[in-house]
Amino acid sequence: MRFKQLMEESKERKQSNIVLALDAVPSTTNNLLSASLKILRKVHPYICAVKLNRQLLLPLGLQRGIRGIIEESHRLDLPVIMDCKINDIGYTNRVIAENYFDAGFDAVTANPFVGWEDGLKPVFEEAKRRNRGVILLVYMSHKASREGYGQIVYDEHGKKKPQYVIFAEKALSWGADGAVVGGTYPEKIREVYEILRDEVPIYSPGIGTQGGDIKTAISAGAEYVIIGRAITLSENPEAAAKKFRDASQTP
Repeated sequence: MRFKQLMEESKERKQSNIVLALDAVPSTTNNLLSASLKILRKVHPYICAVKLNRQLLLPLGLQRGIRGIIEESHRLDLPVIMDCKINDIGYTNRVIAENYFDAGFDAVTANPFVGWEDGLKPVFEEAKRRNRGVILLVYMSHKASREGYGQIVYDEHGKKKPQYVIFAEKALSWGADGAVVGGTYPEKIREVYEILRDEVPIYSPGIGTQGGDIKTAISAGAEYVIIGRAITLSENPEAAAKKFRDASQTP
């Protein structure tokens, strides 16, 4: 099953479009793995997928602790995305993708700055071979996004465009399974959605702690919203996840 279909079915089954960014857990914990699993088990009824980052991978390790989170997520019928932002030459990118897919991840994120030939093409090939997904960064959620993704550049035909517009066009032409556009920039979501429509779903991080509003992001065109600290660092993660899930379904 292709990743896009996997996400669509999870969204329908869970009646949620919330992707949990399990990147930060309370700093008072002495066991990162058990704390992460505890949060996951509490909030799983209100989310449709899990996103992991190097904040967990580096201390836990890919072959041991992270595998436990992946396996538990799958047991709870949740796809798992590795937010690795692949950004190297093709040979290295393929090895990176192979390792994450071997560990059980259903999708990876990648940075289109490196281009296609001898860049991200091997990642897409590996994902297609295994029925896994590739989600491209189009416009990130932090304040300095404009310095890279927002700069005005020339496309391959010599036409001036914002960098993020070119990346959105690449997401469409390369057949990406998703495009990341920060929920902190609803105007960018809206603009990118006009390019991608229903062909490439938009994933919007930055909801909650970074200031993004869930309803605004969804109304602008986000298909999935990625929420981390506003849930994981909450005194009641379950209640926070339910609150966001309910907000996403309220007109």
